Amino acid sequence: MNTLKESRKVETRNVISILETVDVISGERNILAEFDFLIEAPNWTRDGNHLVYNSLGRLYKFQLTTRESTVIESGYAIQCNNDHVLSPDNSYVAVSHHTHEDGLSRIYTFPLQGGEPMLITPIAPSYLHGWSPDGSTLAYCAERNGEYDIYTIPVNGGIETQLTHTTGLNDGPEYSPDGQHIWFNSVRSGLMQVWRMNADGSEQTQMTLDESNNWFPHASPDGELVAYITYRKGDVAPGDHPANKHVEIRVMSSSGGGHRTIVELFGGQGTLNVNSWSPDSRQLAFVSYRTKSS
Repeated sequence: MNTLKESRKVETRNVISILETVDVISGERNILAEFDFLIEAPNWTRDGNHLVYNSLGRLYKFQLTTRESTVIESGYAIQCNNDHVLSPDNSYVAVSHHTHEDGLSRIYTFPLQGGEPMLITPIAPSYLHGWSPDGSTLAYCAERNGEYDIYTIPVNGGIETQLTHTTGLNDGPEYSPDGQHIWFNSVRSGLMQVWRMNADGSEQTQMTLDESNNWFPHASPDGELVAYITYRKGDVAPGDHPANKHVEIRVMSSSGGGHRTIVELFGGQGTLNVNSWSPDSRQLAFVSYRTKSS
C-alpha cells in the first residue's frame, strides 16, 4: 500500500511525456505535444478549448488551438499531484496538494483562472477524484485508521462520510453524469476491478470481471461509456499503479458487459488518473511516455 501512495507524490521521471487524444470510435490517435519532462493527467474543459494537466507540482492550461501551456496560479499549493478535477461549471479546480507541514496529501480548491487555495480536508492523506454534478460534494480516497476507503465531503469542507468499509484499497471515486452513482476501483475481489455504487454508498456492484487490474473508471459526459486503464495481471501488485508499464485504455458500456481496448501504450501512473473525456464524449485525452536514452 505504501508503494501506491508514494507514487502519488510530486515526482520527476526520466521520461518524455506525450500528450495525446484518441477517438473512441475509430481508435485514431493524435499527438498534441511532447514535453521533455513529466506531465500527467489531463482534464478536458467543458468548452472543449483547453486541457488541464499537472507537472512538477503545478497545474497548467493547454490551449488546443495554439498548443501553448500557461501556469494556473495556485498560491502556496505548488506540490499538486495528478489527482485534480474541474468543478461542473469549470470555475474552480480541486487538487490534491502535499502540504509543507508533513508532506501528506490534502484536498484544496482554487479558481481555475488562478487564485488562493482553500483547504477542504484537514485530515490526511486524502486524494481527490470526483466532483458531484450539482457542485455540492467532493469524492476522494483517504487513509483512515490504516485502511484506504472512499469518502465524500461538502465542497466547502465539513464532516466527511465514509462510503466503503472493505479491507484493501478502494480508490478512484468519480460521479456518473447524472449524479446517481459513483464509479470506483477496488481490490476486494483479489485483483483491482471496476465497481459502481449508489451515491450514498449502497449497492456496491463489481462491473469488470476479467483477469486484469483495472483502474480509474471515468464516465463519459453523455453517460454511455466508461473508460479505464488496465495493467496486465502479474505486471503489478493489484493495489499498485506504477509508471513505465505496458498498459491499455479500455472502454465499456456504463451498464456493464464486455469491454474493448482503444489504446495500447507505455505509461500507467499519470496516463489517465482523472476524467479526460471531451465534452462530446467522442475523444479521450491521455499521456503516454517514452524513456530518455541515457
